[in-house]
Amino acid sequence: MFQSSLYLKIFIITLLSSFFITASYANTFIFNPKTLTWKAINDNGKVVRQGRGSGGRKYCPDIGRSCKTPSGTYRIISKRGANCRSSRYPVGKGGAPMPYCMFYSKYYAIHGSPDVPNYNASHGCIRVRPRDARWLYFNFMRIGTKVIVRPY
Repeated sequence: MFQSSLYLKIFIITLLSSFFITASYANTFIFNPKTLTWKAINDNGKVVRQGRGSGGRKYCPDIGRSCKTPSGTYRIISKRGANCRSSRYPVGKGGAPMPYCMFYSKYYAIHGSPDVPNYNASHGCIRVRPRDARWLYFNFMRIGTKVIVRPY
């Protein structure tokens, strides 16, 4: 009896907490690799900021495969500050600066870069201008914020 009551309480707490986490972080970041643009949309559906971005390139010769940013719907799972660096790229060197990185999966992040070209150029991350990354980091993205990556 006690055990089933405990499971019921855990279930209710889990259900309620997932509702409040979703409700509190209703902001959405959308990246479109076809148009090389991103939008920050608040919980009222208003675009509060937008800009140019660059995703993963079609083919990365240094690793011998596609680097396209995977499309789909994600949530921000971790954030690191101005001193964030890559642990993988460039290959053999590692440590490329990724200021104000906001990870939405284990291997992919939205981050600042002084190099946001008019084509998809990264190893899969979403590059935005440094001032935009800083703004997103401090004013918009929270753990749990929705990230939508449109298909190529």
